[in-house]
Amino acid sequence: MNKEQLVEVVAKSSGFSKKNAEKAVAHVLDSILEALLQGEEVQLVGFGKFDVRYREARTGRSRKTGEDIELPAGKVPVFTAGLAMKKALNAPRYRTTQG
Repeated sequence: MNKEQLVEVVAKSSGFSKKNAEKAVAHVLDSILEALLQGEEVQLVGFGKFDVRYREARTGRSRKTGEDIELPAGKVPVFTAGLAMKKALNAPRYRTTQG
């Protein structure tokens, strides 16, 4: 699902117009980003937690050439799924033959 599809689902399930649903989704995403930029974590109980972690510089591999490349240190966004999400994903209706 992409952002446009999410907007359509929100519009249909909430009764909002597509324009208002688009604004609502944008405000939620902007609010999460702003909190992360301020150094806060965003915890949505049952859904999950958004946070920022620092990653040390490391050596990676170029996908194009296969050569080693140096990846700089920096901040990376992290999402940790909440318990309710984990349980929902492991409910029988979501299971596939692969596990």
